[in-house]
Amino acid sequence: MSSRIENVSFDCADTYRLSGFWAEVLGYSRHADDHPGDPEAVLLPPDGAGPVVFFQQVPEEKVVKNRVHLCLQPTDRDRDAEVERLTALGASLVSDHRRPDGTGWAVLADPEGNEFCVLRSAAERHP
Repeated sequence: MSSRIENVSFDCADTYRLSGFWAEVLGYSRHADDHPGDPEAVLLPPDGAGPVVFFQQVPEEKVVKNRVHLCLQPTDRDRDAEVERLTALGASLVSDHRRPDGTGWAVLADPEGNEFCVLRSAAERHP
């Protein structure tokens, strides 16, 4: 027997704002019942497969590095173009591990400081 991931949860101050950011990042859609000011928000995967992304309002701010984080692989562009797209959406570059030979990754933070990585696309890994 085993388990599967049902959802990925984010603690945050503004569930609607942060879920909007991640909806753009992942191509997920908001749950129809989510509205600004709600204490919870849900993002649904486009194909119904894969984990739901859940946001819950908490009073405290993030203060230390995440112990678990998402690693994203672009599906329709290269890593560097994805980093540019995500920073334009409001992410910030935390640390850059991209190497001159094209390997490596970038660590970004969402608008509330949650770190995540952007890896090379499949096409970049296997040209």
